[in-house]
Amino acid sequence: MFRKILIANRGEIALRIARACRDMGIATVAVHSTADADSMHVRLADESVCIGPPAARDSYLNRAAILSAATIAGADAIHPGLGFLAEDASFASMVEEHGFGFIGPTPEHIALMGDKIAAKRAAVAAGLPVVPGSDGPVYADSEARRLASEIGYPVLIKAAGGGGGKGMQRADGPNDLERALSVARREAAANFGSDAVYLERYLDRPRHIEVQILADHHGAAVHLGERDCSLQRRFQKVLEEAPSPALTAEERERIGSRAAEAVRAIGYRGVGTIEFLWTEGTFYFIEMNTRLQVEHPITEMITGIDLVREQIRVAAGEPLGYGQEAVRFQGHAIECRINAENPRTFAPSPGRVTQYHAPGGPGVRVDSALYDGSFVPPYYDSLVAKLVVHAPNREECRMRLRRALGEFVIGGIDTNLDLHRALIEDGDFVAGRYDIHWLERWMRST
Repeated sequence: MFRKILIANRGEIALRIARACRDMGIATVAVHSTADADSMHVRLADESVCIGPPAARDSYLNRAAILSAATIAGADAIHPGLGFLAEDASFASMVEEHGFGFIGPTPEHIALMGDKIAAKRAAVAAGLPVVPGSDGPVYADSEARRLASEIGYPVLIKAAGGGGGKGMQRADGPNDLERALSVARREAAANFGSDAVYLERYLDRPRHIEVQILADHHGAAVHLGERDCSLQRRFQKVLEEAPSPALTAEERERIGSRAAEAVRAIGYRGVGTIEFLWTEGTFYFIEMNTRLQVEHPITEMITGIDLVREQIRVAAGEPLGYGQEAVRFQGHAIECRINAENPRTFAPSPGRVTQYHAPGGPGVRVDSALYDGSFVPPYYDSLVAKLVVHAPNREECRMRLRRALGEFVIGGIDTNLDLHRALIEDGDFVAGRYDIHWLERWMRST
């Protein structure tokens, strides 16, 4: 087992990883920019190292600074968290080449799944259905027009080198295609260093269903159920729940088993998430995330399995030690992403936190690095807290979430707490009737 782990991230996820390490008796090293010197993850780590000025490119994306910090601190492994370098195959290779354990998949698997076209081909080879679309990158507008006509409008243009809604544009017809291609290529180049894009059929009202998997070095792989991540704004997730209110028990077992078989077939190790679009009983593979997900707590709540602990165990070479039959699902869980943003314009709202009171009580968990007097810097993602609630069934979970949202106080900055309070009262949400476009329709009508 590792003796000391450097956490190459910040905020709530760095704090989450540090807590898992503390539970396991592993020492931790926090890295931070000058803007994060007083952050909670820095305060609670065993050691800390400043790796640069506020801009992420000069600190949290500075590979040399992170590796130097690990060397100076005497760490024997690096956990990349999520975001920043978590899905950077070259960073994972550098970590291993410098003699540190990388707490994540192999660089080869990160590279494979980071290329969305190669990932689709691997999914097909592993027996997973995919959304109809182009077989590879589309470079010429003339080729895009031909393929779009064959696929059928509307179509989605998507970045080949990444996801998260960046480099994604919809074209409703031939007259819209050239503009959508131009915008998608520009966004893809800016975010992923490549303007390569591909085309997929646009599904009208699908749900976004993702399956959490866990695999070790020894050929064992299990699935930990699915999460419904359909409540999205501009392809960014806002609220997630597990299990999905849309799936039957048979569908749940079918897609979970296929996901576990797929990662077993490619020899994957660590945690990962296979994402699907689901419509009318059919699943379509869209991508695989080779890292811990923001929404991992709801899976932990319904399974009782600590995903960060399992990540660390697997990276250290330990076997899972259990099979699919040992995974038990209990109750329902919902996560609200609390962002520091203007509730009307959704512009980021950095600043000093003047009041902070986290909700509590049975079945309530808050993952956050905020505290009274903490400062939310303008340089990073606006996510400041995750409110996670668990209960025996979905309606009890929703009522518990209503209570928790009512107790949550964050002063001094704008947040989207009111959005969540209104959202969970809507009749469609209460009934579980929503799709990936529902939230934007709801926001336009309210």
